[in-house]
Amino acid sequence: MKKLLFQFDTDNHPSSFDAVVAYDGGADHVIGYGGLTPDNIASLVEGTIFTRAPKDKKNTAIFVGGSDMVAGQLLLKTIQKQFFSGFQVSVMLDSNGCNTTAAAAVAKLATSGSLSGKKAVVLAGTGPVGQRAAVMLAKEGTQVSITARTMARAEQACNAMSARFGVTLEPIEALDNAARAKSIEGAHIVLATGAAGIELLSAEQWQNNSTLELIADANTTPPLGIGGVDMMDKGVDRHGKIVWGALGFGALKLAVHRACIAKLFEDNKQVFDAETIFALAKEMA
Repeated sequence: MKKLLFQFDTDNHPSSFDAVVAYDGGADHVIGYGGLTPDNIASLVEGTIFTRAPKDKKNTAIFVGGSDMVAGQLLLKTIQKQFFSGFQVSVMLDSNGCNTTAAAAVAKLATSGSLSGKKAVVLAGTGPVGQRAAVMLAKEGTQVSITARTMARAEQACNAMSARFGVTLEPIEALDNAARAKSIEGAHIVLATGAAGIELLSAEQWQNNSTLELIADANTTPPLGIGGVDMMDKGVDRHGKIVWGALGFGALKLAVHRACIAKLFEDNKQVFDAETIFALAKEMA
């Protein structure tokens, strides 16, 4: 029986990246739908749960994607509400790579040094990857701050993650590089998750930081998020700090993404969100 993955995307056009990884992860067919909301998803979910016998439902799965993590979370919740005993399929949420990218970055940081009891700053952390990475760091016992250009955005992100995961995150307003440099004073870990092509810290602003131990930068578009970092860095020592570039932990991100897709087809009751994806990333790291 064919393994069918339904790609339910909150954007108008389903992600081609997610489709490629889905095939590489073992799906026989990927069926993509875009522009989905809680109001128009019902019939599509019904099509996934009513069409195969109980023993065969493991061969159907749902992937929730799109660029908007909040919209993705709402879609996932709506999908799950339609499931009932004997009528459900496995589902995964990874809007804009929020879970797999964050999980890979934090898992690789954890291989490079202890996270528990440390102070971490997620620069420009209000996006999908930044918010989920902050949660994962906090779950590892790290004191985490999120920076944003405005305090309102930082607070909104921290409050959203607190409501979803029960973690405590500190919001920091950091309008420019100088403010971000100040925000990492006394920090042990820095993770940059800003928009493509925007430098959040110059090399000089972190190289002489005496407390800083671990750095990761999720940006692959020059200029990188942190000056003096190479996107290919794989736990290299730079100025006494262990550094991970986006492509350095990117191989793990793709491996985790593919592994999650494969596991969706093991049975019909699995939910892959931040917690389960991070647990898998730590095993694979």
